[in-house]
Amino acid sequence: MLGIPAAVAAGYVPVKMFLDMPAEFSLGALPGLVLADFAGYLVAGLVLLLGSLSTLFRATAGAVLLGVGALLAIGALLTEPLSMGVPLGRFADAMFTHGGLAMVDRVGLATLSVLVLVLAFLPPTFRYLRYRAALPVLAGQGAYSASSRSW
Repeated sequence: MLGIPAAVAAGYVPVKMFLDMPAEFSLGALPGLVLADFAGYLVAGLVLLLGSLSTLFRATAGAVLLGVGALLAIGALLTEPLSMGVPLGRFADAMFTHGGLAMVDRVGLATLSVLVLVLAFLPPTFRYLRYRAALPVLAGQGAYSASSRSW
């Protein structure tokens, strides 16, 4: 269930940056690394959302998708300062001093991504996803076998 808030947080970053661009500015004017970082956030959000939804239906692939999405989100978070040409320490300092909602979103995404990554690959998670309850046998569908008759 933590994958859905992580997907929202990962999708919020590029959407907010895109909406804050001036009207005369286009995506084509951005450097390739910035576009790759935007794509990383969007793909991470999509994979986290698909993983969360498939985990609700007890599909084992959902846990794998959650893990891959968490790794993509962590990668997008770590490559964001590199795409802007700023050292990681300086970027973190700027985010925590002037960040506002952007800082809260990125810290939340980092926290949720690490939690999702750890929880997705725990053995009890795969045991829960692989468990299939036995179907109940109804009275008219062979509840009594031929060998149980005593005549």
